[in-house]
Amino acid sequence: MKEKEEIKVIKEETTTNKKNKSNKGLYISIVFIIIVLVSFLIALNNIGVLKVDNLLPARKKAELNYTETNTKIKEGIYITDVSEVVEEVMPSIVAITSKTLVKSGFFGPFSSQGQYQEGAGSGIIVSKTDTELLVLTNNHVIENAEELSVQFVNEKSVDAKVKSTSERKDVAVISIKLSDIDDETINAIKIATLGDSSTLKVGNGIIAIGNALGYGQSVTTGVVSAVNREVEIDNTKNKMIQIDAAINGGNSGGALLNSKGEVVGINSAKYSSSASSSSPSVEGMGFAIPITDVKDLITNLMNGQEDKSDAEIGIDGYIVTEAQSESYGMPTGFYISKIKENSGADKAKLEIGNIITQVEGKEVKSLTDIQDVIYSKKKGDKIKLKVSYTSGRKYQEKDVEVTLS
Repeated sequence: MKEKEEIKVIKEETTTNKKNKSNKGLYISIVFIIIVLVSFLIALNNIGVLKVDNLLPARKKAELNYTETNTKIKEGIYITDVSEVVEEVMPSIVAITSKTLVKSGFFGPFSSQGQYQEGAGSGIIVSKTDTELLVLTNNHVIENAEELSVQFVNEKSVDAKVKSTSERKDVAVISIKLSDIDDETINAIKIATLGDSSTLKVGNGIIAIGNALGYGQSVTTGVVSAVNREVEIDNTKNKMIQIDAAINGGNSGGALLNSKGEVVGINSAKYSSSASSSSPSVEGMGFAIPITDVKDLITNLMNGQEDKSDAEIGIDGYIVTEAQSESYGMPTGFYISKIKENSGADKAKLEIGNIITQVEGKEVKSLTDIQDVIYSKKKGDKIKLKVSYTSGRKYQEKDVEVTLS
């Protein structure tokens, strides 16, 4: 029995060995087939017949959005291009550098010692005579300057001097001797063309050119925000063009242009408020002097005539504003607080406390309203005034003719 059992065990072991050998052969065959298949695929990929990447799931690649791939934006949106206008006008614009003596030193502000302080501004070439080149600018650009120098479009600089000024209108003309300007510069510069500022409308496009911050000529663009805007600078009110083009220090005296490249204004001021101020923050409020309002004055200044008049009414006083009028029950106008003896006002029997409400038929709302009339007259000329005076507890009106003295 034992021998039979042993024989059976040996047979079972033999059968098991055969099965193991058979399975092992199968595994080797499968691995061999896989290796052959992978090798075949690799060969096809190398010769370009089959790309392995094509067998993998598609992935979106990062791409730049070039113009040709962007089809959503339609035609009709444009960038403003004023390069042709600027190129034509730039030769008539100059940069102005001024040197003003500032008193200082150990012995205080009244010491004879001091130092020069430089200022930057802009100007517009408006005329040329046989002997000089004439440049229009703001009075505050050249006021109290000991030295002046002008830089042209070709970056060459020449000394200049003040020809004539108008403090009330903040306008001045400076001159450069033609003998001081070389031929290259003469050929590079142009005389500006003046336009009609009275035709400007709110919304018209404008271009401002000037020596911003003293860095050299720069260009800003915008629109007319308002016309005939009354602006008070140094207690003098003038009607100006309000614009939203950037106006910075050094732009003063530069050109405000219309779309034709004509000068319609003189860039003059920018309204701003400090961060610590209680007033709201303000941006985009620049102002320019309307060129048509001062064209006759500019002609006079170019010919050396000072914007002054020896004629006077012979009064001092102040403006009664609308707010003061409502508070104190007084008419608006110029309140007379002092009368010069033997002056035209004295001889016309004007009195302290009288209020001038009209001059030459025009309402008096600022000192400028009276000054403009006087500056247009000479001694001996007569002007018509409407004057309010007290009669009991009420104001009465009368017409007065005053001879300027």
